[in-house]
Amino acid sequence: MVASTSADADELERDPAYQRLAGILREMGSVLVCYSGGIDSAFVLAVAHRELGLGAVGMTAVSPSLASFERDEAVAIAKLIGARHELVDSNEIEDESYARNHVDRCFHCKSELYRLSAKKQAEWGIAHVVNGTNLDDLGDYRPGLEAAKEAGARSPLVEAEMSKADVRRLAQRLGLPIWDKPAAACLSSRLPYGTRVTRERLLQIGALEAELHALGIRQARVRWHQVGGTEGTRETAMARLEIAKDEMEKAWELRDTLVATGKRLGFAYVTLDLVGYRTGSHNEVLAPREPGEKRSLRVVS
Repeated sequence: MVASTSADADELERDPAYQRLAGILREMGSVLVCYSGGIDSAFVLAVAHRELGLGAVGMTAVSPSLASFERDEAVAIAKLIGARHELVDSNEIEDESYARNHVDRCFHCKSELYRLSAKKQAEWGIAHVVNGTNLDDLGDYRPGLEAAKEAGARSPLVEAEMSKADVRRLAQRLGLPIWDKPAAACLSSRLPYGTRVTRERLLQIGALEAELHALGIRQARVRWHQVGGTEGTRETAMARLEIAKDEMEKAWELRDTLVATGKRLGFAYVTLDLVGYRTGSHNEVLAPREPGEKRSLRVVS
């Protein structure tokens, strides 16, 4: 189990947000946590394990859109927590509605996740399926939230009125070493809407991101762009690197290495996005909302 000092444990016991979350999970009795290895779902799994013991199971859906280093870290963190953890194969990439990569791609991905969750929930005799959605996730365009609603999955962090800051603060108290882990997203989100999702492209993106992390760059996204030639030809792909602003100087110093690495992995061009890493950049091409209007699914031309 993750370690925390007696002082940290006392702080948790007195924290209203933590107590709300713990109470919600205890009331559920047993939970299947849709666990990606990110801080939100890891925190839910840790608290669920603390409150429910064997009644908490983490399930990680393994597919080409999950980077291998993310899968390995998910396994390591679940082991540290001490919770039961199951890896389940997911085949959303075989679904044309997903592979064509329209703006509702995330809905089809999460629909597959919750279909698998429901199957395993019944198989393992678990009362509820839960996810790691927090209050801050409700502001961006996230079709996956609709899939969760349709599947009847619960979001205990939302129910406990917890923000991302709350999660990080309490995860640190709980002793989770990834309490400050940068936000993560599936590799398919690196492809612009309308660019087909393929296993080869996901492998290419994941390999370059792994290299960036190995070079000591913590917060990075490799955005894949087609820049000419025949569709699907790797030699005409461009990598647009989104790097955290406080790591830009390091990335610039490593530019020769980054270019050489990108070319070795099949990118014809490697560029640095001067705006830097920012959440929600994948959705910047979506039509803006009018006041009170849902986010349009039209793509700005």
